[in-house]
Amino acid sequence: MTNKLHIVRNAKAEDFVPAGELMVNVYSQLDGFPKEDEQPAYYHLLRNVGDFTSKPDTELFVAVGPNGNVDGAVVFFGDMQYYNSGGTAPQEKNAAGFRLLAVNPDARGAGIGKLLTEHCISRAKELKLRQIIIHTTGAMTVAWKMYEKLGFKRSEDLDFMQEKLPVFGFRMIL
Repeated sequence: MTNKLHIVRNAKAEDFVPAGELMVNVYSQLDGFPKEDEQPAYYHLLRNVGDFTSKPDTELFVAVGPNGNVDGAVVFFGDMQYYNSGGTAPQEKNAAGFRLLAVNPDARGAGIGKLLTEHCISRAKELKLRQIIIHTTGAMTVAWKMYEKLGFKRSEDLDFMQEKLPVFGFRMIL
């Protein structure tokens, strides 16, 4: 998938470090989101986002701009058992999910988040899965609105607490 300036593709090994740095940069700047000293294990996961691709049916998609920079990234799970979250989502069957969507603050407004989300939806449909599951937090209100516009519905059965942080589930039936 592409927009006028970005192409979404599977990450290459050389994209892993820039994608991880992007994740840490974006998540650490969210209002109300825990800081690295509060959840060091979570930030280790963000920094090493490329490690997810060692799991079966798990892909890291990147949005690359005309300058070759990684301006967005998201982890896609074709099998929810590898989703690695709290709550019931990892037990969902016939489902895909995505996590850790991040967009470079300097590239916001270019539709990169939507482009990455649509790429994940298309991938789930290619795999002939019945639903796609995601999570977000109160700190991610812009993303929350985008997901709802694309057809995701709140699914309280998927909610959980990540230490002291409430995490909210969404589902789209495909």
